[in-house]
Order: sequence, then structure tokens, then C-alpha cells
Amino acid sequence: MNDEKKTAGDAEAAEETDAPAQEAETAEEAAAPEADTEAEEAAEGTAEEYTPESRIAALEAEVADLKDRLVRSFAEVENTRRRADKERQNASKYGASGLARDLLEAIDNLRRAIDSVPADAVEQDEALKNLLVGVEMTEQALLTGFEKNDIKRIDPKGEKFTYEFHQAMSELPNTGQPAGTVVEVLAPGYLLHDRLLRPAMVIVAKGDPETPPDDAETVDTTA
Repeated sequence: MNDEKKTAGDAEAAEETDAPAQEAETAEEAAAPEADTEAEEAAEGTAEEYTPESRIAALEAEVADLKDRLVRSFAEVENTRRRADKERQNASKYGASGLARDLLEAIDNLRRAIDSVPADAVEQDEALKNLLVGVEMTEQALLTGFEKNDIKRIDPKGEKFTYEFHQAMSELPNTGQPAGTVVEVLAPGYLLHDRLLRPAMVIVAKGDPETPPDDAETVDTTA
């Protein structure tokens, strides 16, 4: 009798032990169809993303982007080339400006030396005459070299004063010239091509302050 009860108890215990395992298997079986469905949907979505039309659109966008980058690269290279050409031209055109500017004082001193020699002294002294000829030849050689390198002299005596090329050192009244006219050039100016190396230093005619000419410029002599 006791053996039969023991056997029945063991059977019930076994059933209770197997119950959670059976429930887990049932849950796994129920979840399996859902997992399969999600996998199928993901596969279908991937297939839709890689349709021929979408692939063509993606390739066309990539080609357009590459073409844009190529055009920008060519434009940058062209701009760099143009800048380099401009810098090279400027270096060739204006490269001598520093040297030319340094030589202006030498030319000025040669002219002052020539103008300081009295004419009667030259006639009486042969050595002085020869020296003066040598100084004049040196000045002319420098000016010729300037002309060959497109350095032009500005000697505006008798011309109207302009701030672009002239620097007024003073004004002179009662000259008989219209106001703003250059009556004396203290030092000539020089141009290298279209670039001003030095303005001409001048004295200008001073007009009547009560009735100045309509076209006369106001001259600043404070520079």
C-alpha cells in the first residue's frame, strides 16, 4: 500500500517538474512564427531598397556629386594658374621699382651738380668743362636706361596741377599764370609703366582768393 502511494507521489512530482519545460517549449513555438515574420519583412524591405530604380538613382546622385567636385577642382586650378601668371607679370613689370626708386636721388644730385656750375666758369676752365660734360653724359645714360625700362620722367612745368602725379611744396602769388598752374619744378617725378615711383615736387601759381577760377583745384601745401 505504501509503495503504491510512493509511486503515485513520484509521478505527480515528475509531472510538476516537466510542466515548466513544456510551458517554455510552448512559448518558443509561439515566438518562432513571429521571428520568422520579422525576418521575412526585413528581407522584403532590403529587397525594396535595392530595386533597379533606387540603385540607378543612387548612382546618378553619386555621378553628379563627382562631376561637381571635378568642376570645382578645375576652377580652383585655373584660378591658381591665373594668380600665378598675374604675379609673374607684375614681378616682371614692376620688379625694378625698388632699384629705380633708389636711383632717383642719384639722378637728382647729378642734375643739381650740373645746374650749380656757372656758365662763364665753364668757358674759362677746360677741366671744369670736361667734368661737366662727363656728369651730363652720366645723367643722360641713366635716363636712357630708365626709358628702356619704361620709366618715364614727369616734368610738368606750365601744366595744370594734379594730385595724381604732382606734390605741391608751396604756392607762388603774382605769377601771371592761372591758379593751379605749375610754375616751377623742384624735382621731377617718375612713372614705372602705370605705377608712380615718385610725384613731381612743384610750386604752383596762387590765384586771387576772392575770385578763384572755376576749374582750379585746391592745392594742399602741407605735405
